[in-house]
Amino acid sequence: MKIVVILAHPDPKSFNHAIARAAVAALKSNGHDVVIHDLYAEKFDPLLPAREIPKDGEVAPDVSACCDEISAAGGIVIVHPNWWGQPPAVLKGWIDRVIRPGTAYMFAEGDQGEGVPVGLLNASVAVVFNTSNTPAERENSVFGDPLEAIWKNCVFGLCGVSSFHRKVFSVVVTSTEEERRAWLSEVASTINGLFPQAKNAAEKFRD
Repeated sequence: MKIVVILAHPDPKSFNHAIARAAVAALKSNGHDVVIHDLYAEKFDPLLPAREIPKDGEVAPDVSACCDEISAAGGIVIVHPNWWGQPPAVLKGWIDRVIRPGTAYMFAEGDQGEGVPVGLLNASVAVVFNTSNTPAERENSVFGDPLEAIWKNCVFGLCGVSSFHRKVFSVVVTSTEEERRAWLSEVASTINGLFPQAKNAAEKFRD
């Protein structure tokens, strides 16, 4: 299966990078075809130009390549920190430019954009790994966990991904080395559960 992994954190020494490495290692160990994008390292431009807004708009070559990858993916893995209850700006820009009409969703004939779109993504499973420095109880009771709604409802649910999973690791800033090792084991276990060993070489490239 082809799996696209999207990482959004500016510090290569961050725990987010460690999460991404653990996820990619597990995916490759299970025989999957992995495409990884480190948005900061690649200097992905998050600014959506007006020409890209229409379904048939002129899309930059690098964005077009990302659209092709996400369309073909059988699974999607996103790794990012919780910043102000939102993804980092570079990742929000990736959503704006790549999760686009004609690639991730479409409107029924006669619908001018006011209705509920039809999801187009091929992926059957999406998982988001988040880091946070807010305790889970406060995140839920005070802020309402906006990232859950963003990814589950506004992105993957809308775009046709039937199975969504999210893991939050907190509080990272005060975590011990032992806790971080346990969290990375949890990342690998989650990946193994959602994207198990490919049955044969043909399955590896089926999607």
